[in-house]
Amino acid sequence: MKFAFQRINCYLAIAACLAWASGCVSPEEKQKRKEASTLKLHLQMDFDTGERTQLIEVIRAKPTVLRVERVPFLDESHVVDAKVVDTIGGFAIMVKFDFHGTLALENVSTIHRNKCIAIFSLFTEGRWLAAPQLNTRITDGTLVFTPDATREEAERIVRGLNNVAIQLGNKSKTDKPKGKRQ
Repeated sequence: MKFAFQRINCYLAIAACLAWASGCVSPEEKQKRKEASTLKLHLQMDFDTGERTQLIEVIRAKPTVLRVERVPFLDESHVVDAKVVDTIGGFAIMVKFDFHGTLALENVSTIHRNKCIAIFSLFTEGRWLAAPQLNTRITDGTLVFTPDATREEAERIVRGLNNVAIQLGNKSKTDKPKGKRQ
C-alpha cells in the first residue's frame, strides 16, 4: 500500500514540475508580450481639401508622394489577427479584421477602386509601410501587403498587432500561431 502512495506522489510531483516549467517565461518573452504596434489605413485623395489631407512619402528606396486623408478609415483596434507570410521572392504582412473592419475595407475597396491605401505603422518607429492599389473588391476582411520593412521589423509589427488584439479582446490568448510562416 505504501508503494502505491509513493507512485501517486511521484506522478503529482512530475505534473507539478511540468506545470511550473510551462508557466516560466523568460524576460525576453515577457518583453515581447508587452510590445504594441499601430496600423492606420489612409485613403488616397485626388486633390487638396485643406486640412483634411496631407502629402506623404511611401517606399524609402524610391519615394512616391501621395496625398492621403489625415484621418484613417481603419486602425489597429479592428485587427483580429496578423501574420508574416511567405510570397514569391519575399514576404508580406497579412492582416485579418473584425466585422466592422471587414465592412469598412469592403466599402472602401468597392467605392474607391484603383486608388491606393496608405498604410502607416508605429512600432519601434513610425513609418509609412506601403500603399497598395485597390484593384479588386476585398470582401473577406483580409488585407495582404508587402511592407517597406525588413523581415524582423515585419515580425515585430505583427507581434505588436497581435498583442494589441489580445488586449482589446479581439483575439484570445489561447489562439496560438500555427507557425511563423504560412
